[in-house]
Amino acid sequence: MKSIRHFLGYVYFFYAITLFVITMLVVFVPVWFTTLFSEPRRGRLLHPVFKTWMSFFLPLVFCPVRRKGKHYFEKGKNYIVVVNHNSLADIPVSSPWIPGANKTLAKMEMARIPLFGMIYKAGSILVNRKSEGSRRESFLKMQEMLDMGLHLCLYPEGTRNKTDKPLQQFYDGAFIAAIKAQKPIIPALIFNTRIIYPASKSKVWATPRPIHIHFLQPVETVGLSLSDTAALKQKVHGIMEEYFVKTKNAL
Repeated sequence: MKSIRHFLGYVYFFYAITLFVITMLVVFVPVWFTTLFSEPRRGRLLHPVFKTWMSFFLPLVFCPVRRKGKHYFEKGKNYIVVVNHNSLADIPVSSPWIPGANKTLAKMEMARIPLFGMIYKAGSILVNRKSEGSRRESFLKMQEMLDMGLHLCLYPEGTRNKTDKPLQQFYDGAFIAAIKAQKPIIPALIFNTRIIYPASKSKVWATPRPIHIHFLQPVETVGLSLSDTAALKQKVHGIMEEYFVKTKNAL
């Protein structure tokens, strides 16, 4: 029985990838169309395209998204949304399900993939992590997006969590950006993506599960200075870790 389930994981993976490519080709033209515009209009046109795409694709691969905490996003305000990162399956959930147009910080290497790279680039601020100049430029672009009224979607762990801990330690970047812009942070937690596409198994193996994304109460940064970065980072980490531990077994 175990070997059958394992085999079905390979079948499911190729089913999901095939559907992803087919649906990607459908949305390629509308995504390309948004690139004719500058920000923030591009982001505001792009977000409903991504949301519609994933609203079809994820149920088709038996991974419906269930969202909680949308009411924390106040109309007319923008936020830095910090999200845990367990799997590559987080990507089609996080940015599309944030209520409103947003930009995410993304690795430059992924933008080189044919067709997908253009879609990836359209919704992202690209950064070459090995280049100090690229990192500085990405910081300036993040501030520009916030000034334009867009949300930011950031993964403060920096990379996928392959440990047995609920969260890895956070990097400073998201919290420095929030303090500089005096924008509130909304912690967000995604559940079940580690089960869907675990890093510990084959790269061509997956299994379907409902995906939950929970947005938590905003953490204000008004009045904070850069000397408060470490305390803010630890506060948000603590909030997210406590919620994750308390909630994961109830879903």
